Amino acid sequence: MKTAQNATKKPGPVMLDVVGLTLNEEDIRRIRHPLTGGVILFARNYTDRAQLVALTKAIRAVRDDVLIAVDHEGGRVQRFRDGGFTHLPAMRRLGELWDENPSIACKTATATGYVLATELRACGVDMSFTPVLDLDYGESGVIGNRAFHSEPRVVAKLAQSLNYGLAMAGMANCGKHFPGHGFVKEDSHHEVPIDSRSLEEIMEKDAAPYFWMGIGLAGVMPAHIIYPQVDPNPAGFSAKWLTILREELEFDGVIFSDDLSMEGARVAGSTVDGAKAALAAGCDMVLICNSPDKADKILTGLEYLENDATRQSRERLIRLFPEKAALGWDALHQEAQYRHALEAVSALMQS
Repeated sequence: MKTAQNATKKPGPVMLDVVGLTLNEEDIRRIRHPLTGGVILFARNYTDRAQLVALTKAIRAVRDDVLIAVDHEGGRVQRFRDGGFTHLPAMRRLGELWDENPSIACKTATATGYVLATELRACGVDMSFTPVLDLDYGESGVIGNRAFHSEPRVVAKLAQSLNYGLAMAGMANCGKHFPGHGFVKEDSHHEVPIDSRSLEEIMEKDAAPYFWMGIGLAGVMPAHIIYPQVDPNPAGFSAKWLTILREELEFDGVIFSDDLSMEGARVAGSTVDGAKAALAAGCDMVLICNSPDKADKILTGLEYLENDATRQSRERLIRLFPEKAALGWDALHQEAQYRHALEAVSALMQS
């Protein structure tokens, strides 16, 4: 349901990035484009908190209806590290803690989600692309310790706990990489991975966390992986996979494509072809990162008509925007809930 605060937002279906620490004229032009609906930030966009706050405010000054996001999972995937941001654990550390004490692991996962989300929101960031729901098969270098555990039920439970911490801070979540990236060795940033397992095996194992988490997921990002026994297209370009996600797993949140500049997206053709294919398959928003020229091609070449499907996508996107105001950095550090959560995270990092 729209809140009064979000009722007038009209985010488009494209999430793109900005070049540096401040906005240049080309950044502003792209953000103003009606097809733009989000901005994703990277480590290159950060030197300290004051600069980050200035950048997010500048983006809001251009458009107040674009979602500001970041990959900020913890471990090696944490874009903002210095300047007071807490160093968050890799998710495998929570899985290892589960093996010792499930109750403490769940509490620490919630604390991690709360610290992650409150610190980002204090700096004007709306959401992080987390949690990783891939299983840890011990084979994937790109996933590795980003995964919670090898057991689907443990992954689901820890991810639910992390999401609870995000939600307490007013932040949405995004599970990735549907239906699973942990089984293949290849990195979809640089190759086109192939997972030749059957639909039944994938659904029973890798996709199980998505089923068990139900309505607890606000967003899902499909993998740039081909599962040839199911569909010849990578999951993010596959109407069959996204129909399974919508209908069999009853997911009603936002489906994001993974970055269309990655090698795993090349099978869809040009970047514009990839954006069209992802949206036609059922994605609500497509990501294009680290390639301003390709972002321009998408904004120029993408036809996006106003119809029931696009209106439904916009409604889903609007639900991702925070509905309550965030605490500022100084006020946050005086809050008892944050301080208790920080203690739990620090104890895990020091163990």
